[in-house]
Amino acid sequence: MNIAIQKGDLTKAPKGYTRIQFTDTSKGTRTFVREKDIETLEIGVGKQDELNRRQCIVLCRAVVNAAKANKRKKIALDLASLATAKKLKPYPREELFQLAAENFEMANFEFTVFKTRPKEGWTAVDEILLCGASSASLAKAVMKGQEIGRAVNACRSLANMPGGDMTPTLLARAAKDAVRGLPVKVMILGKKEMQKIGMGALLGVAKGSTEAPTFTILDYKGGKGDPIVLAGKGVTFDSGGLNLKPSSGIYEMHMDMSGAAAVIHTVALAARLKLKKRVIGLIPSVENMPGNNAYRPGDILKSLSGKTIEVLNTDAEGRLILADALTYAKRFKPSVVIDVATLTGAALSALGLHASALLTRDDALATRVSESGEASGDYVWRLPLWDEYEDMVKGTFADIANISNGPGGRYGGTIEGGMFLWQFAKELDCPWAHLDIAPRMTTAPGDELAKGAAGAPVRLLTHFIEQWKS
Repeated sequence: MNIAIQKGDLTKAPKGYTRIQFTDTSKGTRTFVREKDIETLEIGVGKQDELNRRQCIVLCRAVVNAAKANKRKKIALDLASLATAKKLKPYPREELFQLAAENFEMANFEFTVFKTRPKEGWTAVDEILLCGASSASLAKAVMKGQEIGRAVNACRSLANMPGGDMTPTLLARAAKDAVRGLPVKVMILGKKEMQKIGMGALLGVAKGSTEAPTFTILDYKGGKGDPIVLAGKGVTFDSGGLNLKPSSGIYEMHMDMSGAAAVIHTVALAARLKLKKRVIGLIPSVENMPGNNAYRPGDILKSLSGKTIEVLNTDAEGRLILADALTYAKRFKPSVVIDVATLTGAALSALGLHASALLTRDDALATRVSESGEASGDYVWRLPLWDEYEDMVKGTFADIANISNGPGGRYGGTIEGGMFLWQFAKELDCPWAHLDIAPRMTTAPGDELAKGAAGAPVRLLTHFIEQWKS
């Protein structure tokens, strides 16, 4: 998509462009009007002075979707007029133009890899003309926004790939391809290398599949100082293992590597934006299958940290591979570590479909991550990791259990997963946060985005990296 900026109001938009007019009618109203040679698409925003940042994000997507629905390839709108809304005035115009460009790109995306191209082509917008204001700083903001939006869409494409087309080996290759031509060093550990250093938790999960596990390290040295380390869960298909998922729960489990996809494309984006930070991405990847050699409930795994883990449920596998990733992160002497995972269905029960769960013991880090979520549109909500919850993961026959087997084991599943990871993160000597993105694995009704992967939290992580001071 090409996004250009032009001074002057909508009346000066070139012929051939459909003009987008914002009206004070109810939200969701979209009316197509034609007068002589001028085409206007009216989109209701409710009371414009009450338009806030969150609503502006969805509105920008609605603009593109309305154009696509009416098969219009070129649209023009006065974005600067929206910036005068009372609740948007505090934000710099550059920030709003960047935000708009991100969401134009996200709304224009559809996963068509496995579809036959229709004769008339895909219903995508080719050009957007932003009227009303023009400057070098606004143009730069739009370019940055488009770069971010494209990275989110690349994450969505990767996460949407079927499990048969995205094994751990292929995910490692996709990570390498994502940073090709960028100043990012890539190292991929295979099964032998992982056995040598003792990644017993990750290797235990991998035993049930004929697909070999991988552990990919992406290292972007964009600046000095202790690195920001991101770890992304890369379960390329999660059957549940011997604790097999029911039919209602197994669909879309090819997206159980959404955390990995987000980390891969965040590191790539940091390099494209030339951020002055060192960012390391860790991608532990397995396929969780119930093969003849599958790990069993009751098995005890020895993690890279040396801690032993009692397996009580083979469908609580993501935390096992992340445990080894968190221990591995320690060797980089990081300034902060954030892991990203579609970890628990309980997160959906707790938060619904519009926010990821944030768990950390560090209040300052929680504030920063939450602020980055609000600024970017990848919203999060904090859940507790109090000492009172630590008993949930104490093992009977090993140091730690991968799920709770005590009283109240049915409850607090997201906290339980975070508390399990905390047993390994507490050895990092730096702030750590866990993002359970299960609620944002796929788009939600009202997102104004195509069905499938949502691409969270690429925008949050990018904003966080920009703001973080090691």
